[in-house]
Amino acid sequence: MRAGLGQINQATPEFLLYAQQYGMNDIVFNTPGLPSHDGTWAVHDLVNLRRQVESYGLTLSALENVPTTFYDHIMLNGPKRDEQIDNMITTVRNIARAGIPIFGYHWMPSHVWRTPPQLIRGGAAATAFNYDIANTMPLTHGREYTEEEMWENLEYWIKIITPIAEEENIRLGIHPCDPPVKQLGGIPMLFNSYDNYRRYLDIYPSDNCAIEFCQGTVSEMFDSEGDALYEFIAEMVARKKVLYVHFRNVSVPNPEDFREEFINTGHVDMYRAMKAYFDNGYDSFFIDDHVPHTHQDTQFGHRGRAFANGYIQAMIEAITKGS
Repeated sequence: MRAGLGQINQATPEFLLYAQQYGMNDIVFNTPGLPSHDGTWAVHDLVNLRRQVESYGLTLSALENVPTTFYDHIMLNGPKRDEQIDNMITTVRNIARAGIPIFGYHWMPSHVWRTPPQLIRGGAAATAFNYDIANTMPLTHGREYTEEEMWENLEYWIKIITPIAEEENIRLGIHPCDPPVKQLGGIPMLFNSYDNYRRYLDIYPSDNCAIEFCQGTVSEMFDSEGDALYEFIAEMVARKKVLYVHFRNVSVPNPEDFREEFINTGHVDMYRAMKAYFDNGYDSFFIDDHVPHTHQDTQFGHRGRAFANGYIQAMIEAITKGS
């Protein structure tokens, strides 16, 4: 187990030196700023990205998200679905052939939702969500979609892309819907329960079909009271379905009204969570995710991320040496 850096989209010295100096080996680019070649990413751009990371002694372990315009018609069965599927097949092949082993994405055409932030410890500002406020927002894609429509679209895609991933030896994982409520803007949020994740993994059982495991979002799900979160971590790690972890904490196990927290506050027992990964053979990396905005910090959150990553590295050392 090891620490990594995410939430960046460029291979700049600022970010790569930051990762190097603070002990984060694995780099995850979130929607990297690569040129779009008619809705695809080219091998040479991806190789250059990997080489930039490697020049700092780091590893480009995953790409997280392509622009939503690359596959919104796939998610919603729009008129460009087949064209986008062809382009996404090309992009997934190119990611693999560029030597990048993981591609994480989501099934949220309306993206991540938050409502006004809240103040937490010492007046730090944390992102928050309230379902009552969110439900006053208009439809995001012109009409309401049914849950069954979204499942049919997902199943169609998974059955096409998973064999491609197997051919290219790349692992694909879907991020849980954030927040994991029933619907937002007329779009059902499929990945809002543990059982729905199990349903997804059963569509096309394969080692190459897995989870981009956002612990914060998973811990908000309705059935995450008591031991359920830690049991789900153990189950997914034992099944080798956890590609990497967004190791973050939230205030309560309630997707309809929560705020994000510092990594060492909130309702999740982070030591118990880390031990569940370790005890079940987890061998990948952890990254911070959203961090509270603290006094005089940058927009990226250099101070907040240094705190979170120091906590992650110390927790890894405590768990592994304690064993």
